[in-house]
Amino acid sequence: MRVALGGTFDPVHDGHRALFERAFELGDVTVGLTSDELAPKTRHEDRYVRPFDEREADLEAVLAEFADEYDREFEVRELTEPTGIATESQFDALVVSPETTDGAERINDIRRERGFDPLEVEVVAHVHAEDGDIISSTRIVKGEIDQYGNLTPEREGRQAERE
Repeated sequence: MRVALGGTFDPVHDGHRALFERAFELGDVTVGLTSDELAPKTRHEDRYVRPFDEREADLEAVLAEFADEYDREFEVRELTEPTGIATESQFDALVVSPETTDGAERINDIRRERGFDPLEVEVVAHVHAEDGDIISSTRIVKGEIDQYGNLTPEREGRQAERE
């Protein structure tokens, strides 16, 4: 099975790892990583997003571990539009988080318009931090939690823009 998923992944955290694990359970994985231009447009809050090359290097290191564990192949491709790579014919499944299910429906609509079969959509539940709220990149960047969901009240967050 060919599995797609996408995001900004800045920084990679346990919520992302849950998505990756499910994707690798299903098959070979292609991850769409938002371009430097698209990344700020996909944020709910204005914050600095590291350059594509830095995010790609971190993402590939994490994906390589899952690929080894599940004996699967993976590829990282640049996303320049929100519906990204998943509208291409070669994919069978799309792994999403609960807040991106609307995007998955939009992707399947585009696939139908193009004469492709809809993707099997796998929704992976949020992973929660030790305070019960979800783990998110925004919370990590603000300094509230670390990538594993541990509270970090002594940490300072990342600035909205690189200084």
